[in-house]
Amino acid sequence: MSCANYPGNPAPTKVAIITGASRGIGAGLVTAFRTAGYAVLATARSIGPADDPEVATVSGDISEAQTAQRVIACALGRFGRIDSLVNNAGVFIGKPFTDYTIEDFTTITAVNLAGFFHITQRAIPQMLAQGSGHIVNVTTSLVDQADGTTPAALTSLTKGGLAAVTRSLAIEYAPRGVRVNAVALGVIRTPMHDAVSYASSAARHPLGRVGEISDVAEGILYLERATFVTGETLHIDGGQAAGH
Repeated sequence: MSCANYPGNPAPTKVAIITGASRGIGAGLVTAFRTAGYAVLATARSIGPADDPEVATVSGDISEAQTAQRVIACALGRFGRIDSLVNNAGVFIGKPFTDYTIEDFTTITAVNLAGFFHITQRAIPQMLAQGSGHIVNVTTSLVDQADGTTPAALTSLTKGGLAAVTRSLAIEYAPRGVRVNAVALGVIRTPMHDAVSYASSAARHPLGRVGEISDVAEGILYLERATFVTGETLHIDGGQAAGH
């Protein structure tokens, strides 16, 4: 159900906004939050209407401020509140640092940083008005444990920024009831990865396997329920960040 064709009927339930929600981890999070009893506003560059009346969708480029504004307006118009925001949308471009182009830099910073900025800055005032809220930023364990076989400097630059701002916002808004956490992911089995790469990818993780979308959902829902946890980065990476 999109906002455009729904007249608005605020629901007396918790509401989560999930970015990058059309496939992979984002789509899995929509299902997980619905199973947990949340209404969901799902947004992605290309996403169609949902059959579930408790899921509203907004298509658009999250790197653009007007998309963020439409997402917030839709969530409030359709459901009447915003309890959680999962900044899942992200771009990964892995190549040697000197091979990056200006276009690569523009693309990755637009989504990973500007996208986070626009939607988070607009979600927080509503959370403050409610006296509570929770933001989860999705980052990567490559920020903590660089891998020479996977050069990804721009990913580390942008996702490392999200890890840092998680702590900053957690302290800024803790006195006003808004928590901010992050999850740092290892390799997760999603459509963006070539299936033949999973065997080699599993070797990066001390637990000896790649992660599943359900692993990510369980970690984020743990943070959602852990009301005494803020400013934390939860590594969902099979032990990758701990070392080898």
